[in-house]
Amino acid sequence: MSAGELDSFFLVSQRRRELLEFLMNACALMEVAPIVKYTALSFFADRFLPSLHGNSGTRENLTHSWLMDPLRESNLQLFVLISLWIASKSHDTSPISSRTLKSFGDIHIKDQHFTMRDFVEAEIIFMEVLNYGIGSSNVAFIFLEEFLIQFRAISRAGELVSCQACMDIMDLLYETEEIALLYSQPHLLAAVILVTSYVLTVPRQSWEFPLLPWVKFTASYEEDHVMQLVEQVLEHILVPT
Repeated sequence: MSAGELDSFFLVSQRRRELLEFLMNACALMEVAPIVKYTALSFFADRFLPSLHGNSGTRENLTHSWLMDPLRESNLQLFVLISLWIASKSHDTSPISSRTLKSFGDIHIKDQHFTMRDFVEAEIIFMEVLNYGIGSSNVAFIFLEEFLIQFRAISRAGELVSCQACMDIMDLLYETEEIALLYSQPHLLAAVILVTSYVLTVPRQSWEFPLLPWVKFTASYEEDHVMQLVEQVLEHILVPT
């Protein structure tokens, strides 16, 4: 990788990290449910951004809009809110209102004032980028909850696994693209996060349950492969800052 390519990589990574911090901050301030947060992250980080990065053809095939050309940071922050809006409409019986979302944008998006018409236009573009595939069942958090329910049903050790720790790990993994490939396999990601949280939060004297064989039986992932990924995750989240 040349010096110029390296600079470009770090610039893209930095922008991605800042946008995801913006998304997580919005989720915290609006107190959305975890499933809404992680669905929004899946829409924006796993699908929207990768579809735009290095793919000019994607933009050429979209509805022509000043929101995409040029693609400013403020415009991307608007698309962050759109991902949250769609996720809320997918999961909440009372979704986040457009007024709430616009008020948040008026306060927290510093370089641009967006109208309600802009929000509607941005939603259309967002749906086009995702090719109208907004199914929200293939999200790691959903699989993680299922694993936890099953684990706790068959072992007392499952009660010792912290769901909050699982979510903290998932948040940390979203900060960089080093383990981004895991997010294209949400079922595997959920299994890896479960084992990682088990290692970090369950006392060693309680490590009696054969967790890796159970994961292999339940999710059909080889023990060695899961442990290799767990080691990568631990290296990532335990790096001193």
